[in-house]
Amino acid sequence: MEHPPLIGKNIQKLRLARSLTLNVLSERSGVSKAMLSQIESNKVNPTVATVWKIARGLGVDLHDLLDTTGTPKRKFTVNRSDAIKELDTDEHGVTIKVFSPLEMAGDLEIYLLLFDPNTALPSEAHFSNTEEFLTVIKGTVTVTAGENVTKLHKGDFLAYHADIDHTIANNEATNAVVHMVVRYPPNQA
Repeated sequence: MEHPPLIGKNIQKLRLARSLTLNVLSERSGVSKAMLSQIESNKVNPTVATVWKIARGLGVDLHDLLDTTGTPKRKFTVNRSDAIKELDTDEHGVTIKVFSPLEMAGDLEIYLLLFDPNTALPSEAHFSNTEEFLTVIKGTVTVTAGENVTKLHKGDFLAYHADIDHTIANNEATNAVVHMVVRYPPNQA
């Protein structure tokens, strides 16, 4: 796919507006500093995959980099209820609804976890420094992350590193609902 000649200038403009060096953008995007420099000076024609990585590193929509008008659009993404996906799990009685759009996968993911009575959702360790943030909407759950264990009730919030084996369990005779956000470290997904 051929990109307009202004794509390099769009990248540079957005990078400078965020006070990012080429080194920092390289770390955030996974694209080498040399390649970023060549793209910004329009010496190379990047692939769509490379442009997508740069967009993620800058925290902008892919279309902002491809827009030759020079006016980045503000993000306003709607994920309608009929588009919300449910993940299949091997854990009977646990339903996972994915609220975050696909393009956020591996960066920031938002879920609603529905637990039938006496059910659990065990998870293996995620990437190093991955964090999970839980808010109990209904019921009571017990969270175990490594050696740490706590019981959470409706309205309670918990933040923990999820780079170790961890489990969210509903050990009660009533249903539980948990809102979960998973934040991955840059360049791990």
